[in-house]
Amino acid sequence: MQEKNNPKTIRAWAMFDWANSAYNLVITTTVFPTYYVIITENAANGNRVNFFGHSFINTALTNYALAAAYMVMVLLLPILSSIADYRGNKKVFMQFFTLLGSLACCGLFFFNAQRIEWGVICFALAAIGYAGGFVFYNSYLPEIATLDMQDKVSAKGFTYGYIGSVLLQLVCFAFVLSPGTFGITDKALPAQISFLLVGLWWIGFASIPFSVLPKGSPNAQTHQHNIIKGGFIELGKVWVKIKSMPLLKRYLPSFFFYSMGVQTIMLVATAFAAKELHMKTPELIAIILIIQIVAIGGATLMSRLSDKFGNVRVLIFVVFMWIGICIAAYFTTTSTQFYIIAVIVGLVMGGIQSLSRSTYSKFLPQDIPDTASFFSFYDVTEKLAIVGGLFSFGFIEELTGDMRNSTLVLGLFFVIGLLLLFSLLTTERKVQKNS
Repeated sequence: MQEKNNPKTIRAWAMFDWANSAYNLVITTTVFPTYYVIITENAANGNRVNFFGHSFINTALTNYALAAAYMVMVLLLPILSSIADYRGNKKVFMQFFTLLGSLACCGLFFFNAQRIEWGVICFALAAIGYAGGFVFYNSYLPEIATLDMQDKVSAKGFTYGYIGSVLLQLVCFAFVLSPGTFGITDKALPAQISFLLVGLWWIGFASIPFSVLPKGSPNAQTHQHNIIKGGFIELGKVWVKIKSMPLLKRYLPSFFFYSMGVQTIMLVATAFAAKELHMKTPELIAIILIIQIVAIGGATLMSRLSDKFGNVRVLIFVVFMWIGICIAAYFTTTSTQFYIIAVIVGLVMGGIQSLSRSTYSKFLPQDIPDTASFFSFYDVTEKLAIVGGLFSFGFIEELTGDMRNSTLVLGLFFVIGLLLLFSLLTTERKVQKNS
């Protein structure tokens, strides 16, 4: 039995966030989107690109690529989590996806305007590596922390992630903003070096949690079918169990809808600023640094607020703020306005991610032998939300020709999530009254 609340184990677990959050910041949020928009901008073609003979709006293509990557994970995770539960080897899957993601980032070193297909494929594979590793990483939370510590430990992971990603981001920015200092004359090379550094950083620091975390607890009784069929059967069993848990049954639908908004905004914000507001790379860099720095405090603040007011009430407050962000983004026309939005996004971004994970963990039965299948269900829900959010965002942009209209659709998803959270709050009060 794994000792819970062990400081060394918790620090090692949080270092996985430190390792892979650099991907999330550099590849999905800053350098890659900016680099991609620049090399694919072509007013004569309406910013359209060819991908294996098919024409797409440049930013819509990357949204579709990410949606496809996360859809692959929706199909794979039930199978892999079932195997992890059966064999107790979830750390092996963390290692596999980490290697896949880091190698894909290194592959982006060769991405340029003549290799659009290569770049988009590596971009998608990196997303698969990131998403795949995270589900098994999340499933360690109830295994390493007691119920009363899970909010704090979850926030610690995100805090490590923000700090680590900012440190590497600063290194990458040195190449991007001052290439001459390093004798670089090729305009594409600073971004390509950044992609390579992310891959090396990711696999390098991930070795710390891999050397400390337990491999997992085998649970052979849960796996009595063939691998492919068994994974989805296990997912179905989890759903049957969740339906008998009034809090989880109401929490997951709300999580699904507000995640459609949160995850999509995080993935498209930089492309929106570059394309709609014509913000330059230095401005985008400043915005992302603001978001990351504020998010470090945001995750800790929301953890403390949850201790005082409860997770569900704080989530309701945060989703209210996200609705305001979507409305504000639609009307944003200047860099100053976007800077203000960035501060608010930073405050609520880390908080909602950390609280969402720990709320789910706290609503789980605390005596289950292995949590991989339950967290597989959680991650499948989140990945389906990302697929829906990204596809909706890209589809509305292609349909209307304006990314601003897509932000309103995201606002609608938040409204639905908010209404469901109010329903959850009512149920939580009843459960507490009867307990």
